[in-house]
Amino acid sequence: MVTGLEILILVVALAFVFGASRLIDTVRPLFANAVAGLLVLLAVQWLFVFEITITPIVLVIVALGGVPGALLIVLLSITGGAFV
Repeated sequence: MVTGLEILILVVALAFVFGASRLIDTVRPLFANAVAGLLVLLAVQWLFVFEITITPIVLVIVALGGVPGALLIVLLSITGGAFV
């Protein structure tokens, strides 16, 4: 026989699974953008031999901005504005 507590646990577990699924669907594009930005930053650093200091601030900008954030970091590094 199924008790009320078991049904409650099932409902809470299902709510958690659906909530986690929505969170993963939301975060997946941001994660892909961040990885692409880091790859662009490392490729530019390796191919063009720019000295870009990788700091936590740089990582946050690239993680949030993705490829445009990486290009901004490279531009600021080339002009000597920051991250040299």
